[in-house]
Amino acid sequence: MRAETQPNSGTWRQSGATDAPADLELRDVTKSFGAAPVVNRLSLAVGRGEFVTILGPSGCGKTTTLRIVAGFVSPDVGDVFIRGTDVTALPPDRRGIGLVFQHYCLFPHMTVAANVGYGLRLRGLRGDALTQRVREALDLVRLDGLDARYPHQLSGGQQQRVALARAIVIRPAVLLLDEPLSNLDTKLRLTMRDELRQLQRDVGVTTVLVTHDQEEALALSDRVVVMNHGRAEQVGPPDAVYRRPRSPFVAEFLGAKNMWDGVVTMRDGPVALIRTADFEIAAAVPEVREPAPVVVIVRPEAISIVPDDRAAARTGRNRVAGEVRSVQYLGAWIEYIVQVGSTHIRVIAQNREGSSGAPDPSLDGGRVILEWSAAACHVIPPA
Repeated sequence: MRAETQPNSGTWRQSGATDAPADLELRDVTKSFGAAPVVNRLSLAVGRGEFVTILGPSGCGKTTTLRIVAGFVSPDVGDVFIRGTDVTALPPDRRGIGLVFQHYCLFPHMTVAANVGYGLRLRGLRGDALTQRVREALDLVRLDGLDARYPHQLSGGQQQRVALARAIVIRPAVLLLDEPLSNLDTKLRLTMRDELRQLQRDVGVTTVLVTHDQEEALALSDRVVVMNHGRAEQVGPPDAVYRRPRSPFVAEFLGAKNMWDGVVTMRDGPVALIRTADFEIAAAVPEVREPAPVVVIVRPEAISIVPDDRAAARTGRNRVAGEVRSVQYLGAWIEYIVQVGSTHIRVIAQNREGSSGAPDPSLDGGRVILEWSAAACHVIPPA
């Protein structure tokens, strides 16, 4: 028998109590459209006040997962709990959730105040109490004084704030965000990203974001769920998912450009010697034994680059010689593509204070030495 009561809708500033059940829990949730499952036995618990991002390419199941939590799609198997209440059979308006759609879905014939207060009026709130709640929400999103405007009189960023205010004014147990920044230009998207994170911290509302933007996920989240073919391929804090991916898919999706197949040939304590197609790598990988096929990842920012004639060997570091094939100036960064045998290695060097702010002309098209430490290598063992 499924519960038929609405979960506690919470307070304006959420509590951080650790003895409470997870604000959101998915238990072995599966959904298929046709023969193949879009979401495949997904289990996830989101704690009080946590910001979790579901990240993945198109078709991985992230949007379907959000729609299952919201109540727009029913799972074939599994259960959805909000604050300990089984809401799997409840309609969206009885789940205690707030939702911001990708296209905001504001009512064009309603003022900002009327849009924000819409959910409260559906819940029977009227008069001064309604006005006060709307004013509080507009203050939080920095839209005070714009309550009488209509959506067409607002900028894209202001419309997004109205959608956020409408979602949080009902004081939801869980706030769901369906790629809310994707319709904004680059500058505004970065500004709104910072404001969204600060708002979430100020209110303390448990938040689940769906996006395909890796940078957005890493910048906003307490934890990231990387989905692939309906499954959670890896769940963890942003730095762990970025620096220690558990699979080649996660590494590649999060932008790993230097990723090579290799074989562990020997060990020297915690350091393994790995042979790739064009060079050997010393990597700190105590859990891998030889001989074993592995994938080696070295982030481009972990590699130093100097002209061949200036290079002095440093002990304890990987060191390969190559030829620069391209140089790109990216403002705060300079990207080099260096060919070592048949392998192309991507290197990113930061423009530091006191530098010319331009790529070193002696590196363009010349012979160079690349160096990186054994600790900079991340090794993915066989599946």
